[in-house]
Amino acid sequence: MRKNRFISVEGIDGAGKSTHLEWLLKYFAERGIPFVHSREPGGTPLGEKLRTLLLNDAMHLETEALLMFAARNEHLQAVILPALNRGDWVLCDRFTDATYAYQCGGRGLSIERFARLEQWVQNHDGVLIEPDLTLIFDVPLEVSQARMAGTRALDRFERERADFHANVRAAYLQRAQDNPKRIRVINANRTIDEIQAELHQLMDEFVQ
Repeated sequence: MRKNRFISVEGIDGAGKSTHLEWLLKYFAERGIPFVHSREPGGTPLGEKLRTLLLNDAMHLETEALLMFAARNEHLQAVILPALNRGDWVLCDRFTDATYAYQCGGRGLSIERFARLEQWVQNHDGVLIEPDLTLIFDVPLEVSQARMAGTRALDRFERERADFHANVRAAYLQRAQDNPKRIRVINANRTIDEIQAELHQLMDEFVQ
């Protein structure tokens, strides 16, 4: 079994990411694989405070991006890198692909500024820290909107207009196209059993 693997789970709001993340956590636990489960924004006491601001308070686009990467820097230094150095696996609910999708795709942050922040925060000793595997759970926009309707109080990203979410989805798919070795797009517009059967096969191959 390989060690020090870093997996991130992504998708537009309403894609069912949380449901499948729970399956992944159970998969790791049943196999005795040492892992750390975390999330972004968040994952640390400071990151969780920033998460509350980011999900609730209106702010300038660049402020939003800077706070996302500030939370990520703390997360890397305090959680992700120590876990990987111990030999633990890391399973993270969102990482930098989410910033690309939401801030660049949804908000219109320039790719150049995103890339500079990514290099500044994630480049350690000349190596860009990024997941070994990213799973993007993808559904058509109308499916995600229907799933979110009336389920609970929505944060300010979830309350955005349909065109925002369409742009986020398009950015995720573009990111996957640009990184085919790392990113796997999962069709989440199927039954849970069908999706988890694909996940089971994928993870069995990945952990060997």
